[in-house]
Amino acid sequence: MAQEPVRKARTVMSESDINRVLTRIAHEILEGNRGVENLLILGIPRRGVPLANRLSAKLAEIDPEFVIQERTGQLDITLYRDDLARAGSRVPASTIIPSAGVDDAVVVLVDDVLYSGRTIRAALDALSAIGRPQTVRLAVLVDRGHRQLPLRADYVGKNLPTASAEHVRVHLAEIDGDEDYYTSDQVQIVDVMD
Repeated sequence: MAQEPVRKARTVMSESDINRVLTRIAHEILEGNRGVENLLILGIPRRGVPLANRLSAKLAEIDPEFVIQERTGQLDITLYRDDLARAGSRVPASTIIPSAGVDDAVVVLVDDVLYSGRTIRAALDALSAIGRPQTVRLAVLVDRGHRQLPLRADYVGKNLPTASAEHVRVHLAEIDGDEDYYTSDQVQIVDVMD
């Protein structure tokens, strides 16, 4: 995949910032849900999956009744995207749903960046094909605005207003760790040349 030309990049969240907001979001989820009894955390591939795993680890630290293996999974949205024809072929990721299933559960979908809302629309379609949750919530590391659909996140790490010519890049060790130039987790805003 070709790299897009960039004018400049500035870091807006460091590794410690990311860790801090995941801790805060974990507390918010527990307070809003009053415990973990029917709580499921589902990451949206690609970067939503490691964020969901980290969030689940935080939840388990705070409330030992939260068993990561029984409450954490991932939701592939590839076949539910509205840009499949335009984007060409994509290799589907696997959907991993905890054994309790999604029926009557409080499902928290986790993604890295909320932008147009189209990824979340696809996630809601994919989730409804699997079962009928009691409630669906959305947790994102960054909300950059520019919504094209009437969606909002319930849990936001950082609201980050951006210009349409900017991109938000999230670098996570689990995915980007093998690239020399990313030495730690971070969120950057990148100005892209026209």
